[in-house]
Amino acid sequence: MKIYFDNAATTPLDKEVLNEMLPYMTEHFGNPSSIHSYGRKTRAAIEGARKMVAKSLNVSPSEIFFTSGGTEADNMAIRCSVHDLGIKHAITSRIEHHAVLHTLEELEKEGVIKLSFVNLNSIGHVDLGHLEQLLKENDRTLVSLMHGNNEIGNLLPLKEVGEICATYNAIFHSDTVQTMGHYEMDLQKIKIHFVTCAAHKFHGPKGVGFLYVSSSVKIHPMIYGGGQERNMRGGTENLYGIIGLAKALEIALGNMEDHQKQITGIKNYMVEKLKAEIPVIEFNGSCQDNCLYTILNVRFPHTENAEMLLFNLDIAGIAASGGSACTSGSDIGSHVLRGIGCDVTRPSVRFSFSKYNTKEEVDYTVSKLKELFGINISTIS
Repeated sequence: MKIYFDNAATTPLDKEVLNEMLPYMTEHFGNPSSIHSYGRKTRAAIEGARKMVAKSLNVSPSEIFFTSGGTEADNMAIRCSVHDLGIKHAITSRIEHHAVLHTLEELEKEGVIKLSFVNLNSIGHVDLGHLEQLLKENDRTLVSLMHGNNEIGNLLPLKEVGEICATYNAIFHSDTVQTMGHYEMDLQKIKIHFVTCAAHKFHGPKGVGFLYVSSSVKIHPMIYGGGQERNMRGGTENLYGIIGLAKALEIALGNMEDHQKQITGIKNYMVEKLKAEIPVIEFNGSCQDNCLYTILNVRFPHTENAEMLLFNLDIAGIAASGGSACTSGSDIGSHVLRGIGCDVTRPSVRFSFSKYNTKEEVDYTVSKLKELFGINISTIS
């Protein structure tokens, strides 16, 4: 049996999305910058995709810029804010994606900004009182906080944070890579300047995403070259990737309530199954309250088998990811789990779900976990 529980890393491509992309890999191959009929055909397809994305967020198509994915979009939002909007101070958290953390840390190292970290509670939620205090103490600030954490699934109250940022005239950027396509986002109702997306998180193709840039701010390109993306991102467009992104987002949002119900049911079933069958486990982050319904991060006890947990799961046909980032010869632990004070010496596994997962797969996974830890797991401390 082969089970894929690593959907926070990437999701399988929806066949309907592939079918939408295929004509643009074969007969509709023109360069969108060309003025002949081949180019006009593909230009129209890209602009149609842009309109679809913009409509789903209730924004103008002129505020959507296609990128190579979430990492480029995060870099563009942060670097262009600092270089073009007079940002001297940035606020983030210690559990952000490295596309945000490393970018901000590099800018601080270059002496371009002062960087502050907002406090988190024990399960990883942002201390909004501390955020407001940091904003009071500093002028012209960029706030970069992700909507849904990619390891523990904690959700940020976007609207509330947007209101706080607006009070202090701060620029607000949110990495929405894990939540785009999973929740409704009416950006007319949220005071936010930048949001980011990667198509492969909601059954679209890899290597394509977008950045929303509010018309209230004016930034310059991060990548220069041709006049693509209305002179904001040089380079020939990823034509079939953009087509796939729009189709995947259309499917995700069109079936969102059904998918939420289905996936939440699978996640909750696994929570209860783990509690009943392996009572010594703990959950990292919120688990079931105010959290992303696609992610479950589980902390297991110290045992000899636990050291090879992910490897043994893989051997059993189960794909999941670690709650720790390991490199050959060293285990530095997950920066997210360290950031909320978890014991990173204990093995943690992130199980992440999609519309293709089933309760039968949960049953099989839990049974394999019980085998790996042994029959007397309830006596382990």
